[in-house]
Amino acid sequence: METETTSAPTASAAGRLLGAADIRRIADEAGVSPTKKFGQNFVIDPGTVRRIVREAGVTATDHVMEVGPGLGSLTLAILETGATMTAVEIDPPLAERLPDTVAEFMPDAAGRLTVVNRDALTVTPQNVPDFNDDRSFTLVANLPYNVATPILLTLLERFNNLGSFLVMVQKEVADRLSAKPGSKIYGTPSVKLAWYGTAERVGTIGRNVFWPAPNVDSALVKFTRYAADDPAAPDSGPDAADRELTFKLIDAAFGQRRKTLHAALKQLVPSDVFTAANIDQTRRGETLTIEEFATLAKALRATEAAGAATEVAR
Repeated sequence: METETTSAPTASAAGRLLGAADIRRIADEAGVSPTKKFGQNFVIDPGTVRRIVREAGVTATDHVMEVGPGLGSLTLAILETGATMTAVEIDPPLAERLPDTVAEFMPDAAGRLTVVNRDALTVTPQNVPDFNDDRSFTLVANLPYNVATPILLTLLERFNNLGSFLVMVQKEVADRLSAKPGSKIYGTPSVKLAWYGTAERVGTIGRNVFWPAPNVDSALVKFTRYAADDPAAPDSGPDAADRELTFKLIDAAFGQRRKTLHAALKQLVPSDVFTAANIDQTRRGETLTIEEFATLAKALRATEAAGAATEVAR
């Protein structure tokens, strides 16, 4: 397991970060205790949150979204850089308390924080418009293990300008998010995330930096979104209809991952479509790249369009 050596940062905001005693005091004053319902494990180590912010590359010019700020450990580390941020918190008592914590520990940064009391899965550019004018923004978060993947994919779908993220998640989740074709852990999260950009695991985090300590280790995943004109992006492009069909094929292929593509997709993809896409239908879904799934979706759409045109001509 990696170890962390912490040095004092060049702070852009006067104040200090939260330690274990601070976390427990704030929780007690707010009448808050970590709940399994929201997957809450609060970080009590300043070195860890500074490491997360450093890996994310956050600077004073950035606009940051944080999901699940909890008691504010990572929030303060983000604000310490001078960045402006919006924290999305589902738990009302925590959302209410967060501005007070920032005012106490980093008062000069209070004006750069916006808190939204909302489930991250319901966040849209309409109900959280803070990022609408940004060419690009970044997500930095300690995500609940049970909803990490849905949150990431939902935000990437809804915010075209979400250009990067650095998240701390369960180690097994991190491995799946960054897995490559052909590996045993490559699956739906891996290939869907690859539609939007590239992900890599950039470090591991031990259990002792959390309160309460979880039963699993955590890891950091760094993601960078493809530019609109990036040749590495899937052939079918960022169009929502192409994504929807591609994801439908991905779900079907990995719903029966031990079967061949011919067997897993027989209700969706005729044999001639595999030929048109130059994809061997005896392969399994776990061997396909996102580009190949996108190519298959494009071939299916073209075949369906040709069939519809023929019907009209009759």
